[in-house]
Amino acid sequence: MRADRLLAALLFLQTRDLVTAAELAAELEVSERTARRDLEALAAAGVPVYSQAGKGGGWRLVGGARTDLSGLTAPEIRELFLLTGPESATTPRTRAALRKLVRALPAPLRPGAEAAARAALTDTTDWTGTGAEPALLDALREAVVDAVRLRIGYARPGREPAERLVHPLGIAAKAGVPYLVADTAEGLRTFRVSRVTSVTPTGEPAVRPPDFDLAAAWRTLTARMEDRMLAATVRGRAAPGTEGVLEGLFGGRIRYVADGHDEADGADGADEADAEGWRTIEVDGPSPGIVAAQLAGLGARVELLAPPEARTALARIGAELGALYGPGSHGSPGSPEDPVSPAGPAGPEDPAEGSP
Repeated sequence: MRADRLLAALLFLQTRDLVTAAELAAELEVSERTARRDLEALAAAGVPVYSQAGKGGGWRLVGGARTDLSGLTAPEIRELFLLTGPESATTPRTRAALRKLVRALPAPLRPGAEAAARAALTDTTDWTGTGAEPALLDALREAVVDAVRLRIGYARPGREPAERLVHPLGIAAKAGVPYLVADTAEGLRTFRVSRVTSVTPTGEPAVRPPDFDLAAAWRTLTARMEDRMLAATVRGRAAPGTEGVLEGLFGGRIRYVADGHDEADGADGADEADAEGWRTIEVDGPSPGIVAAQLAGLGARVELLAPPEARTALARIGAELGALYGPGSHGSPGSPEDPVSPAGPAGPEDPAEGSP
């Protein structure tokens, strides 16, 4: 759009004492003729810019006129550019926007903004090499901004993709994993973006519920998942040296307890271990079986005490492993009556998706 180009031309003029039409053309990626017309348009619009003819001539702002188009304070500028560092600026539009913002800043603030942009790095992949930005995320973002109803393909784990008609309302991220928040015929739902297989605009406008607030809606949706994540508590004993593994597996869902108090209570003796260094633990999870499966990899370094279902599940897992890998084993064991995933849920799996 020409308005965008004229703004970019003005910002470019602010960074130089003198600008030639050729320099502006190269910056804006247009012809010299177009650049010259843009400069003339700025002058006609009342911008204090004039041309200087002859050798060494060009265009300049009268009196070095400057306009701070951002209105940002120095701390706000640093915070913004720390968030949008070079690795975050992955699209040409983002890079162009950041360049324009830098030029809009008063000269004394530009070095700080550029230094902040170089100071931060965001790596969206985890240690397994996954976690890159989903391919269809941009299409979903545009649909949210443009308020267009969508037909999406969505594949839940172990199922074939199914089509859903949705009114896209926002994109939310949980621990770096993006989710589409959308209204459907069944009510408000979330869809993990990495499981969206196709995005087709219907041409119809998306309907946004009155007074919809994305942050409030997300809190409601995730609260349901968090309730399911904390539905059961397993008590046990952990050997010394297991703390790092346990905290990596469960994060804030594990507590070290003693005498009926956990360490967060600040009770005397809550951090005490027995004579062999073993400590009592409590772990929250979706079910005793899932918690048992997550602890199975620690073998004899963890002993489960309660509830009985957790002990039974861990005994069954041990028996199956013994039958498969023990001396004289033949073939694979039978399927458990209540199979559980050793990994368990690593985070919100489509909170409220498909649920009332």
